[in-house]
Order: sequence, then C-alpha cells, then structure tokens
Amino acid sequence: MEFSSVKQVLGLKETIRTPLDLVKLGGKGVSKGAVSRLAKHLSIGLQEMAPLLSVNLRTIQRYNAERVFSRSVSERILRIALVVSKGEEILGSGEQFNTWLKEPNRALADKKPLDPLVSDFGIDMVLDELGRIEHGIIS
Repeated sequence: MEFSSVKQVLGLKETIRTPLDLVKLGGKGVSKGAVSRLAKHLSIGLQEMAPLLSVNLRTIQRYNAERVFSRSVSERILRIALVVSKGEEILGSGEQFNTWLKEPNRALADKKPLDPLVSDFGIDMVLDELGRIEHGIIS
C-alpha cells in the first residue's frame, strides 16, 4: 500500500512515505480540515464521523479547520485514511469502495464495513477483509 495516498485522502501537505511518517504526523496532530475531507471521502457527515473517532460531535464542530486533534484521535484518523486508501486501491474507485463500505458483509458478521471502524480491532478486521478481497478470497 502506498502511504502517499493517505496524503491525498486527507488533503495533507506533509509527505508520507513510511509508517514512521505516520507516527510523526500522529504526534503532530491531524486537523479538523483533514477530518472534514475524510468524511467527504467516505460520503458521510461529521455526525457519522464522530463515533469513528471516539469524539463528541460538538467537539468536532467547535474546532476550526486548522486546529489539530490529540495523538490518539489523530492516529485513528490516519488509520481510517489507510483503510480508505487501501479500499480504493483494491476496489478500483472511491465510489465502489463507498458502496462496499455501506453494504452488509458476511465476513464481518453481516455488519457494514463502516461499523467496525469505531475501534482499532475493527479497523484491523476491515483491513484484513480488504486483503482477502485483494487476493481473491471472497467470503
């Protein structure tokens, strides 16, 4: 997976080439503007985005576009952006990925892949399922 596509998903200026770049960016913080772009990329509103980040919607609304989130929230944003990046790469387009993300998936106990993104374990499950699709193992 190319980490540079995370930059595009979030609309970042920073160069992202390695996982270490993600660690640095997580420590620096990801802005509300990037969260808005991520929500738009997922075709969801901030109200649906807030639970994915374990943040109150009011907190997100209160931030201006440049204000950055804490390390833990920033890392969650980056992990979800990795899911988007990988999903679009594997499924061929943002539209196809968004359709897949919102349809019940048998491998995820008939949950929509968007639902488990509320936790790190869920993000791992979705990434694993995308990996199976990439290798032709369809559940």
